[in-house]
Amino acid sequence: MIKGKLYYSITEVSELTGLRPHILRYWETEFPTLRPKKNRAGNRAYRQKDIDMILLIKKLLYEEGYTIDGARRKIKAMRGRSKKPERGDRELLEEIYKGIKEILSIMKE
Repeated sequence: MIKGKLYYSITEVSELTGLRPHILRYWETEFPTLRPKKNRAGNRAYRQKDIDMILLIKKLLYEEGYTIDGARRKIKAMRGRSKKPERGDRELLEEIYKGIKEILSIMKE
């Protein structure tokens, strides 16, 4: 990536990722998580998070052999895990919280 740069053109992203521009445009229609902003002229302005998503999609499709639908589901599952803790995680957090409350009550005595 180019140091200090916030936005990249489709040509720059194409060169950075090794993907042709038409592939990048097609993926925008297939992956709701890939939505680069457009500038006043209507040209795509990719941010680092867009490039990271493109590289993830490329890895899932080309290296791991997922179909487009499978990759879409995998990304959705990955995003879901990062947003809310799993049931086991929640129970662990509650246990930690109770332990901290007990320690605080002992310290107050």
